[in-house]
Amino acid sequence: MVRPQATPEPRVARKPPKSNIPRAIRRKFDQPSAVVIRRRIYRQIQILLGSLVAALGFTLFQVPFKLAAGGVTGLAIIANHFTDFPVGTTVLILNVPLLFLGFYQLGRWRFLLSTVLSVLCFSLATDFFILVLPGMTKAWPITDDLLLAAIYAGVLFGIGMGLIQRAGGTIGGTSILARILYERTGFPMSQSYLFTDGAIIVAAGVLFRWEIALLAALSLVLSGLFSDFVLEGVSKFRTATIVTSKPEDVRWAILYRLRRGVSLWPIEGGYSKTPRTMVFCTVLRSRVPELKFAIATVDPEAFIVIGVAQRVFGGF
Repeated sequence: MVRPQATPEPRVARKPPKSNIPRAIRRKFDQPSAVVIRRRIYRQIQILLGSLVAALGFTLFQVPFKLAAGGVTGLAIIANHFTDFPVGTTVLILNVPLLFLGFYQLGRWRFLLSTVLSVLCFSLATDFFILVLPGMTKAWPITDDLLLAAIYAGVLFGIGMGLIQRAGGTIGGTSILARILYERTGFPMSQSYLFTDGAIIVAAGVLFRWEIALLAALSLVLSGLFSDFVLEGVSKFRTATIVTSKPEDVRWAILYRLRRGVSLWPIEGGYSKTPRTMVFCTVLRSRVPELKFAIATVDPEAFIVIGVAQRVFGGF
């Protein structure tokens, strides 16, 4: 009896040894100690600012209305409802085992240093704001509208998260578990967030009321949108990929009408085997109609795909 051969495990690409990297490349990244320290300080300040903004939104709009919008913060709100234990301290306690797990499974000291600061600042700031803010305002909470609270909770928490992530940090919580699952098993992080945050939101609906759960879900979605907005900004640019049989006419039309450079690639139709040319260029979003007009004028049969470019760097 012939035994089936075992399928070989896929090899994981390893980071090349430092000695194999050309010295000329390494020299380009060698910076004075003052520059390195200044960049690190700037990142830590950004993490502190993001943590304070997130804690402010969390304290003003989530804690008073028990908007448990997933994650460790949602668990802390639920725990506070039953035990009256400080919300910020609960967030810190729940994060401790996750930090140890992330230390051993992820980037060790690099991971720990970028996460502990944000977790400590967020937790301490939350308890501080809960103690101080009610005495600084005439009415507490500052709004009685649950919808407004859910919207602004998502906006402020998302802005804070975006600032932290842009500095290379994380606020800890379930994101650590999601990242470990992704690193070890390839399980998509988006699905991990869906299951963990969804379970906490459903628990809030059962324990409090379903209106709270629905608004918490809205807050969660908004925080993700505004976090991405802070990280990537507004997309002002569009990429155009044009397949044409008249490359010279299209090239000159774009150069003449839009004053934009183009790149050309000779290609072949997959079905017809007809030789074509692919033209690529980047334009402002506001100039897409003019681009379409210019191409249609010289080659009405051209195939055009308009894509989104989040950011554009360099030039030639």
